[in-house]
Amino acid sequence: MELILIVAAILPAAFLMWRVYQADRLEKEPWSLLRSLLILGVAATALASFAEQLGDILLSWFVPEDSLPYNIIMYFLIVAVSEEGFKYLLMKSRTWNSPHFNCSFDGVVYAVFISLGFAIWENIAYVLSYGLATAVARALTAVPGHACFGVFMGTWYGIAKRYEEAGLLQEAARSRRTGLLVAVLLHGTYDFIAAMQTEAMSLVFVVFVLSMFITAVRLVRRHAGSDSYIGGGTDMEI
Repeated sequence: MELILIVAAILPAAFLMWRVYQADRLEKEPWSLLRSLLILGVAATALASFAEQLGDILLSWFVPEDSLPYNIIMYFLIVAVSEEGFKYLLMKSRTWNSPHFNCSFDGVVYAVFISLGFAIWENIAYVLSYGLATAVARALTAVPGHACFGVFMGTWYGIAKRYEEAGLLQEAARSRRTGLLVAVLLHGTYDFIAAMQTEAMSLVFVVFVLSMFITAVRLVRRHAGSDSYIGGGTDMEI
């Protein structure tokens, strides 16, 4: 039974990784690099878990638990910053100077793979604890959610690499920060709305998730379709 649960936890992420890998039309990334990003995604879960536990302890000293200020700080500044921040730092350490990072869409591939490495490990833990129903629910929400956060982060990450190759270092740094910030805001909004256990907020959650999914799919299609080798200019649009 545990094997079935683990497979159920992995399959949604594997499907999304395959779709993004297939969308990379110019030059496929080597599997050795992609495997390392998956492993770094798992490492990011451990680092984020420690940071979140520490942040929760410190926050509870100053702000009443389950209050609105507590939830805002917890989901946006502790959970989202920890999870997206560690994904970003580990991704950048592994890929920024890689010779394989030679197309703008590579940034999306890298960010999605490290995000889904994170999601796989997190999903296995949830599914083993709560069962197959949780696997189905997370396959429709949390796993694609992590992939979407990666799409947004990776879009600006790829553009940042193009800026750097053009010698525009300030613009490159600004683009990387923008990608991280967008991922943090989306992640924080996702968790914040999901934590609000009301019928109205459930509807808001569905609308938010569908909008994010649709936008991420459009970004993947647009940037995969217009991808080019880095060194050919900086005129990519979001």
